[in-house]
Amino acid sequence: MLQVMDTPYTGLSLIDEPAWPIAEGPIIFLLEESGDLERKVLQGWIARHQPAAMHPGNVQMAILPQTRRRRRRRRLDNRLDAFLAGQGDPLLVPIRLAWLPSSSRDGKRTVGLRDMLELGDPRDPDPIRQHVLYRIHPERLRIVMAEPARVSEIRELWMKDPRGQESGTGFTDFTALRAWLALERSERMLRGSRYKVPKFPTESLIERPSFTRGLAALSQETGAGYSQMAARTRRYVKEIAANHSPYVIDLVTGAFHWLITKAYVDINYDDAELNALYTMSQQHPLVFLPSHKSNFDHLLLQYVLYENGLPPNHTAGGINMNFFPIGPLLRRSGVFFIRREFKDNEPYKFVLREYIDYLLEKRFPLEWYLEGGRSRSGKLRAPRLGMLAYVFNSAQRGSVDDLIFIPVSIAYDQIQDVGSYASEAAGGKKQSESFGWLMRTVRSLRRRYGAAHIRFGAPLSLRTFMAGLSDLPEDAEDQRSPAVPKLAFEISNRINEVTPITPISLVTLALLSAKGRSLTLDEVVDVLRPYIEYVRQRDLPMTEKLDLDDPRLVRLALDNLTDHGVVTRFDGETASVFGISREQHLAAAYYRNTIIHHFLTSAVTELALLAVRTSGVELTEKAILDEAFALRDLLKFEFFFAPSEEFEDQIRAELTLHDPNWRAKVRDGDVDGLLRAFQPFQSHIVLRPFFEAYRVIGDLIEQDAYSSVIDRDELGKRAMALGQQYALQARIHTPEAVSQVLFDAAINLADNRKLFKQTPDVVELRTTFARQLRQVVEHLQAIDAITTVTDAGLLE
Repeated sequence: MLQVMDTPYTGLSLIDEPAWPIAEGPIIFLLEESGDLERKVLQGWIARHQPAAMHPGNVQMAILPQTRRRRRRRRLDNRLDAFLAGQGDPLLVPIRLAWLPSSSRDGKRTVGLRDMLELGDPRDPDPIRQHVLYRIHPERLRIVMAEPARVSEIRELWMKDPRGQESGTGFTDFTALRAWLALERSERMLRGSRYKVPKFPTESLIERPSFTRGLAALSQETGAGYSQMAARTRRYVKEIAANHSPYVIDLVTGAFHWLITKAYVDINYDDAELNALYTMSQQHPLVFLPSHKSNFDHLLLQYVLYENGLPPNHTAGGINMNFFPIGPLLRRSGVFFIRREFKDNEPYKFVLREYIDYLLEKRFPLEWYLEGGRSRSGKLRAPRLGMLAYVFNSAQRGSVDDLIFIPVSIAYDQIQDVGSYASEAAGGKKQSESFGWLMRTVRSLRRRYGAAHIRFGAPLSLRTFMAGLSDLPEDAEDQRSPAVPKLAFEISNRINEVTPITPISLVTLALLSAKGRSLTLDEVVDVLRPYIEYVRQRDLPMTEKLDLDDPRLVRLALDNLTDHGVVTRFDGETASVFGISREQHLAAAYYRNTIIHHFLTSAVTELALLAVRTSGVELTEKAILDEAFALRDLLKFEFFFAPSEEFEDQIRAELTLHDPNWRAKVRDGDVDGLLRAFQPFQSHIVLRPFFEAYRVIGDLIEQDAYSSVIDRDELGKRAMALGQQYALQARIHTPEAVSQVLFDAAINLADNRKLFKQTPDVVELRTTFARQLRQVVEHLQAIDAITTVTDAGLLE
């Protein structure tokens, strides 16, 4: 028999108690409780609110296994099974008790780090604390009622739900699951969207019909037993899947806040952009793709989303970050870990595909770094397509009708990691992540690094993107693959577009252009004037406006760089001078490179004009574009360029910006006049380090021109030695060109040109490659040497 609600216990009235459901009986309340007190409080609410005219026999209850503490989870109440099998069509009303934190910030109840460290999770107090809070702080208790439903409605959903039919889920279990999920939705309205997380990710994934079908197919393909394969894939599910906990989300975000405020004075972002993202997330799943400059990137984005009430992203992380105690905390705050290599592990790939499908179907937001790892040069790295392909293919399989990619630029005035990046670029080894590494990182935060800046690029609808692709092969069996790299490059370009220019990045650009000479504050300002004017003309994004008539921001940037050892200051008799020592060129170049893409098209156009002049060919628009495309091809592993037609338009726009009458000068063959419009020249400042590094690789390949095969791994080691030699011989004029990061990009370019394997024309290809790079370096040296341009021509 079912228990009749005739308890005399009525208890205390609580704040904002829900109203009695407006429906005819019979009613069965499905109570989720963690102990005697919660059960009594819920029974008291029923006793206080039960209409006097309702027959007591029409109000009954059954207990749901509580989900807050899985270690105490009980089996389903037998009374629920009996009730569902009975006659009639009762109304099912799930209810539970919610405990609220005491702390309040900005009028919102959120959990403080101190609250949790001292007393544990205030939303899940132990039995003793429950009794204390109920008597002393009853305002912290809320009764949560989920949307009621008739048994017939639930049964109809169960009959239609493939999980109930294909995986063998019984009606009682299905009813309990629906009640739990309904309670989660109702409680989320009370607590906020920041806690919108999967309740049962492992169970939900394994019970998916596509999972069970795929499991059977894997068993047949591999010859493994079904039970054996089921156990293996379940291990992979536990290895991969994030397991969110509101308690840990608050704990980790509180720790993030402490670390962020220890390192940075401010986080700059646009509230309106976040509100727009929240609106979009109600319709389609969002996929956040941030730039990756620092280990602070994930901390910053998660903290900003949390502070603005947005749900945490499911963030793909490298398995190298899954070390104790950080790994378990990250997993329970939303990070899911992926192995570095698994291309031959079909069961692992199957589980990852199913997990991505599940997250997108449920509209949970995703996040990962398209670059695959932190940038060691400051520029955006080439995209890694693996995770993007998984998400793309999931959408193409129909997991969602559309999804929205959110490009995110995370920029910093300075970063703690720059010293290790410079060491790696100089040939040092990467530090392995571990608990000791983390502690050293925290201890290194002795001074602040300025501000952090988050900018959201233009959202990209996958459906709209695919509709705009007209050049996919019509007869290809799989038309998705060509779209993935196009999608990746479009997202990367949108990240670059919104990456803000900081005063520190501009100051390093100015100092690195001084060719080893120290500059006074006034000289730094003079170097910056044409760049600031260009930024103004192009309306490029900046963290703050630089007024060069009031150089205090420039001086502040110089002082901050001096404090962190990147810049050296000498206080002389008449003025202070600022310079960058040879040992700090790679660190300074990192900050310069974060913004260098904004000046790339202008530098390429300028260098293309000089190449046309030097070659002696007739000055035509085509000649300029041909030289620009040749430079674009050399730099394609360094920078993100627009598609061909758009790139041509960008070159024309640069010519127009510098000289609105450029077409007339082209007709007149006045290349010197065109070059004059680009003064003061910038290409040698922007591009010289890259081409000097590439020249080292070109020279080595030319030395081995007649070798049957060139070992690319050995080539990288030789490049560092030759680069250092060239620097000592003054054949390299930019110390930051001696960089393993740049050498690796040049090696990728050579590999792309098939210079490492024996072919009939490989000797000619190798020597041509080296000669082309030397010619570009000569052009850059010529531009550097030019002092002025007169009507008579170049004075060198």
